[in-house]
Amino acid sequence: MSSFLDQVIKTLQLEQTSEPMRSRRVSGPSGGGNSVYSEIGITARRHAFELLQHGYTVDRVVHDYGDLCQAVTDLACEDQIPIQVDEFRTLNRCLDNAIADSVTEFSYERELMVTDRGADAFHERLGVFAHELRNLITTASYAMSVIRTGHVGLSGPTGEVLDRCLVGLHNLIDRSLADVRLGAAIPVRKQLISLADFIADVEVSAKFEAQARQCVLTVATVDPRLALDVDRDLLSSSVGNLLQNAFKFTAHHTEVQLNAYATANRILIDVEDNCGGLPAGEAEHLFAPFSQSGSDKSGLGLGLTICRRGVEVNHGVLSVRNVAGKGCVFTIDLPRRELAETLNGI
Repeated sequence: MSSFLDQVIKTLQLEQTSEPMRSRRVSGPSGGGNSVYSEIGITARRHAFELLQHGYTVDRVVHDYGDLCQAVTDLACEDQIPIQVDEFRTLNRCLDNAIADSVTEFSYERELMVTDRGADAFHERLGVFAHELRNLITTASYAMSVIRTGHVGLSGPTGEVLDRCLVGLHNLIDRSLADVRLGAAIPVRKQLISLADFIADVEVSAKFEAQARQCVLTVATVDPRLALDVDRDLLSSSVGNLLQNAFKFTAHHTEVQLNAYATANRILIDVEDNCGGLPAGEAEHLFAPFSQSGSDKSGLGLGLTICRRGVEVNHGVLSVRNVAGKGCVFTIDLPRRELAETLNGI
C-alpha cells in the first residue's frame, strides 16, 4: 500500500502544476472509465492478484483501501493538518479508482482460477472413464482370445467373463451419463453380497490377465459366512484395478496373492505382489491422480486413485504396506457383515 500513497502524493503534486490533467495518468479519470493504464490502476490490480494468491477474499481488497483512507484522515486530525476540499476530492478519486480496479482484477483472476480447477476436475473424470473403459475392454479381449482357440465355449466360465465385461461396459456408460446429467457423483447402489462369491468372480476375471502377464494368481479360501454391504460394481473395480496394478509391476513368473478374511468387525482384502518393493517415501504418492511409478508408464496413472475412491464410497479404507526387497501389500478395509441365511442355519 506504500506505492498507493506515493501515487496519491504524485497526483497531488501534478495538480499544482501548469498541466494538472497530467495527474490523470497517475490516478485515472474521475468517475472511473479506462483507468487500467493509470499507475494506480496497475498497482491496484497487482495488489488484488497478490491477495488472491494468498487466499484472501474480496472483502480484504476493499477494506485495505478503506483502512488506508481512515488512517490518512485520522493522522491529519491528530497532527491538526487541514485537508482542503480539492485535496480530499483527489484522495477520493484515487481510492475509488484503486478499489474499482482491484475488485475487477480480483474477480477476473478468481474466475480464471475456478475455471482452471473445473477443467482439471473434468480431465481427471474423463481419464477415470477412459481407464475403466480400457480395463473392461482388455478383460473382454483376453476372454475372446481364449474362446477363439476353440478349447472353451461361450457357455462356460470364460463366456461368463465376457458377459460380465459387456454388462460392466453397459453399467459404466449408464453411470457416466447419469453423472453428466446430474452434475454430481455417481450414486452408490449398495447390496448385501457374499464375500466368497465376490472373490470367486474376481478370480475368474483376473486369471486371464495373470496368464498374459506371465505371473501366477493365488487366491485363498474365503469363509462362506462372510458378507459385504457394498456397491458391488465399484468394489469390483477397486479390487480389479489393484490386481491389474499387481500384474503390471510384479516380476514375471512370480506370484500375486489375493486374500480375503475377517478380523474383529472388519473384512480385509489383501493384494500382494512381487514388484521388489517401493523406494523410500514413494508409498504416500501412489494414490495421487496421474501418478505413475516404475518403468512401465502404460495407462493414465489413475488406477490407484480409482481404487481409493471406490473403497471410500463403500465406507472403507485403502492402504499400502511396503515389504522391502519383496513387494507391496494393498489392503482394502471394509465393515464386516455376515449372511443372514447362513447364520440362521447354524
